Amino acid sequence: MAFSQYKVMAISEGALGTIFLGASGFPLKKMETVLNEQAAEGWQLVFQVVESRRLWLFWARETVIVTLGK
Repeated sequence: MAFSQYKVMAISEGALGTIFLGASGFPLKKMETVLNEQAAEGWQLVFQVVESRRLWLFWARETVIVTLGK
């Protein structure tokens, strides 16, 4: 299926949990709410990938890169 528009969103796990606990979870309720809002506007999930991004000097946190198409 070909899309005429694309939107890319990055959703990261919490920084404070990563720093103080060494790991943190993804904000699932926030992700669900945002994706439902985008779906109501006609966007469809095309692709997603999880990557590890550096947080300041010593820490790394995971980020979900979501691509939506319309």
